[in-house]
Amino acid sequence: MASLETRGLIVDVPGRSPGRALDLCMAPGECWGVLGPNGAGKTTLLHTLAGLRAPRAGLVRLEGRDLPRWRRREVAQRLGVVFQERHDEFPATVMETALIGRHPYLSPWQREGETDIAHAREALRRLDLEHLAPRLVSTLSGGERQRVSLATVLAQSPLWWLVDEPTNHLDLHHQMATMTLLEAQARAGCGVVMCLHDLNLAARWCSHLLLLYSDGEACWGPAPDMLEVEALERLYGQKLMCVEADGAPVFIPTR
Repeated sequence: MASLETRGLIVDVPGRSPGRALDLCMAPGECWGVLGPNGAGKTTLLHTLAGLRAPRAGLVRLEGRDLPRWRRREVAQRLGVVFQERHDEFPATVMETALIGRHPYLSPWQREGETDIAHAREALRRLDLEHLAPRLVSTLSGGERQRVSLATVLAQSPLWWLVDEPTNHLDLHHQMATMTLLEAQARAGCGVVMCLHDLNLAARWCSHLLLLYSDGEACWGPAPDMLEVEALERLYGQKLMCVEADGAPVFIPTR
């Protein structure tokens, strides 16, 4: 099973005490939301899970093998990362950017083939970007760039999606479309781990939650067990009111 696990993992957040070690076992088909205040280490955790940042202690295991023992090419075929912010220093079209998702499957200097182009086109279609395929990414809005990032990972076809703020810059319609897409990936057998600031998106879409506190403490489990008002108020330092809408809890900040 293509599980993603952590054993005694402590992410390296400068200037903070170690806090609680993370012993997570995340399985395909699950959608994990990582919640916490600014500076709690959500992005650092995501980068650590991807092997882009070394932990302070502990390890990450993919499919039962320690992550550093995988070749980077093999990791890239299994883990797809959507960063919170992207920098487009080099001129590239939307289609060319989506095709980057196919690079883990190509040998050095190999050009993309018809299959790769088909993957990229389908990814752009699902993110409502087909009409922008020839446009330079540098000319797009923030929301359009975010969807290009998602399309690039969709073209990559990873087993695990590691997504930092998936709805960043998106309007309401595309927020819902993006969360529906990630839910569909989980239902298809992929695993999803995403950092979120929107508590209500997490409550509606996530099967499991990891709460990261600013002092390094953490707790995790099935979403219904984590969505307790007192725990969330302590997490954010904010009073909350909980109501139900459309069969899901909705949390409203109160004065």
